[in-house]
Amino acid sequence: MTHSAMSSDEWAAIDWKAVEKMVYRLQTRIFKAKRRGDTKQVHRLQKLLMKSRSAKLIAVRRVTQDNAGKKTAGVDGVKSLRPPQRLDLANDLYLTDKAKPTRRVMIPKPGTTEERPLGIPCMIERVRQTLVKLALEAEWEAVLETNTYGFRTGRSAHDAIQAIFNGINFQPKYVLDADISKCFDKINQSTLLTKLKTFPSLRRQIKA
Repeated sequence: MTHSAMSSDEWAAIDWKAVEKMVYRLQTRIFKAKRRGDTKQVHRLQKLLMKSRSAKLIAVRRVTQDNAGKKTAGVDGVKSLRPPQRLDLANDLYLTDKAKPTRRVMIPKPGTTEERPLGIPCMIERVRQTLVKLALEAEWEAVLETNTYGFRTGRSAHDAIQAIFNGINFQPKYVLDADISKCFDKINQSTLLTKLKTFPSLRRQIKA
C-alpha cells in the first residue's frame, strides 16, 4: 500500500466525535477560566488548544471540507486538498508572524449595482484563522452580551429576529437604524488588539 493510500485511510479513520469532544472540553475550560477572571489560565489553555492535534484536525476539516467556500483559491491557486494533504497540513500546522497576501476580488453588493472588494486568504491562512478562532471564541463567549448575534457560533439571523419580536411584543420600543457598512474599514487595529489583551504570539498571528 502506498503512503498516499495509507494517509487517505488514516484521514477516513479519524474518530471525529472524539476529536470534537476533546476540543470542546478545552474550550469549556477556557470559558470557565474566563468567567473566574483567571487570565493566566485562559492563556495557558488557549496555547494548549492551538497546539493540540485535535484542534488542528478540526481546523483543517472545517476549511477544506465543511466550509461553503472550500474550493475558493487564494493567491497560491490552491482550491482543494486530498485526504493525504489534509493530514499533512494538520500534522505540520503552526502559527506564523507573517501571513501570505490575500487575493482581491470584486463582489456585488446585495440590492445595488455597486461592487465591493473582498480579500480571499490562502487555504493555509484560513486554516490558521480557524485554529485561532477555536481558542478565542471560547474566551469571548464568556463575556459577550446575551443579545448579540453577529458571527457567533450557534446563532443566526433567525435568533436575532426572535429576540426582537420578544422585546417589542409587550411594549413599544425605539429602533435605531445605523449604516455601519464602512466601520470595519476604519477600525483601529492596534486599539482592537490591545482590547483583546491576549498573549504576544497570538496577538502577532491576529495582526498578520
